[in-house]
Amino acid sequence: MFTVSPTIVSANSFGGVYKGDILNGCSVAIKILNASKGNGEDFINEVASISRTSHVNVVQLLGFCLEGSNKTLIYEFMSNGSLDKFIYSKGLKAIPSLSWNNLWQIAKGIAEGLEYLHKGCNTRILHFDIKPHNILLDENFCPKISDFGLSKLCPMKESTIFMSDQRGTMGYKAPEVWNIHLGGVSHKSDVYSYGMMLLEMVGGRKNINAEANHTSEIYFPHWAYNRLKQGGELRPEGVVATEENETARRMTVVGLWCVQTIPKDRPTMSRVLDMLEGNMNSLEMPPKPDLSSPIS
Repeated sequence: MFTVSPTIVSANSFGGVYKGDILNGCSVAIKILNASKGNGEDFINEVASISRTSHVNVVQLLGFCLEGSNKTLIYEFMSNGSLDKFIYSKGLKAIPSLSWNNLWQIAKGIAEGLEYLHKGCNTRILHFDIKPHNILLDENFCPKISDFGLSKLCPMKESTIFMSDQRGTMGYKAPEVWNIHLGGVSHKSDVYSYGMMLLEMVGGRKNINAEANHTSEIYFPHWAYNRLKQGGELRPEGVVATEENETARRMTVVGLWCVQTIPKDRPTMSRVLDMLEGNMNSLEMPPKPDLSSPIS
């Protein structure tokens, strides 16, 4: 049994997430899915996928309830909410900025979680919706991958999968998800989404800025690539301290490798971890990424 707080934690087209308390006093996150949402595929995906996992960087499912059209998922509660509010917090003075060490640790934790989903389970799990909103942070800012409503299970022996629909969020959706001529849909599609999120973490902004004054600043991967080549600051309207510059540059190089248009040109998540933990001097500069994914 649990009690539900009237305060909603988050909400989207799939439903709302509320804070609750169970009998032992622990807080939980209660995700109530909208009754009108399709045939319940998102609920089935989430339970089927996350019930197979056990990793420090994947949110823990504590229970679920299915009664008629009512679908509820109960998760561990993440006191610091989602990553997006920390990296898009311009003008919100109540939200503290994350240090570059925090950002690097979060990037590494998400990569470890994705590596586990891709090769640490008996069945490979493809998430298909990696973005800052779906990364939750606990009281120590340890990141946890959440929201498996669009996920898909893939046998380890199969390198690509067939999809009848385009899963993901615009701006993070890998090009091959919407253009089959670019390559098969696979775990490399999650790598693309991760890379775009990594670039947003560095830049402190969304990967598309329709209000930019210059065309070259609209698509952040292009802006970041040009700044790397020129040796300039990597956070627009901000200054990165000298001792933190290597972390920012390393994260940017890794992000740019991850958002390569052709899936085979992207690293695996295991390679991503090697690059994040390596020396900047050992990283090759990636080719300039193409603007090939729909942005609206």
